Amino acid sequence: MRLLVAAVGQRMPAWAEQAWGEYSRRFPPSLKLELKQIRLPKRAKNADVVAARNAEGQDLLAAVPTGALVVALDERGKQWTTREFSARFESWMQEGRDVAFLVGGPDGLSQECKSRADLSWALGRATYPHALARVMMVEQLYRAWTVTQNHPYHRD
Repeated sequence: MRLLVAAVGQRMPAWAEQAWGEYSRRFPPSLKLELKQIRLPKRAKNADVVAARNAEGQDLLAAVPTGALVVALDERGKQWTTREFSARFESWMQEGRDVAFLVGGPDGLSQECKSRADLSWALGRATYPHALARVMMVEQLYRAWTVTQNHPYHRD
């Protein structure tokens, strides 16, 4: 099984890169975690936001492996408790299907990405800085995996 995070934006602060690296190293070799960073198009003062979001969306969808389950990160998505998310994670592992997580740019995900998604996941109702959202997401992926392994990382 492979977990792919396709995220718009390439320049993350050092603390975010370090946190991503730390959590991604904790996954076992049988569960590959991959980050595909999508270039954020330059935006002029009066840029067409919809066109930029659509271009980002096309790049995000192009990164999705064939046959993968697609999860869109969206503040309007479903919020899961750790146990609920872990149960989903475990079912994905049992299916052996790749899972691709789509993280939009500053203006969110394109409608095409939202339509393609099998699920929509909200890390919370607030909007987070992109770097922080990446760190929160990788930590939650790791936490879900540890729950499936009865590892003591998560405590109820």
